[in-house]
Amino acid sequence: MTLTYSLDEIENVAKEILAIPLLKKVITFHAEMGAGKTTLIKALVKELGVADNSSSPTFSLVNEYEDLNGDPVYHFDLYRLNSEEEAYDMGIDEYFYSGNWCFIEWPEKTPNLIPIDHAAISIKVKPGGKRELQIKN
Repeated sequence: MTLTYSLDEIENVAKEILAIPLLKKVITFHAEMGAGKTTLIKALVKELGVADNSSSPTFSLVNEYEDLNGDPVYHFDLYRLNSEEEAYDMGIDEYFYSGNWCFIEWPEKTPNLIPIDHAAISIKVKPGGKRELQIKN
């Protein structure tokens, strides 16, 4: 599926993504710095009913939120991760295989730890500030 959108349409994009039948709960996000990964994840988290103010977990590696059902939603920013071993030591695999939503920025930092059965979102910035999103589920 491919979507082209502007940032003021991000809430509708989040709704469309979450409406994908049998959408996998582990989703990796691939894009250059500043392309809107965190902005899209914030919209997805909001759409899941998270009341907390979501932000990028740049310094903590993971933020945990609670959705409308009281289930955890995890947002990872692995940019500052030094090694896969560091991620493994923090128990990242337990998050990934928990059955809960896991939104992962910079997944290329842990290529051997990402579950094989995951969805992937790629975002490209287009002329005029629009974004082109491709999702593979």
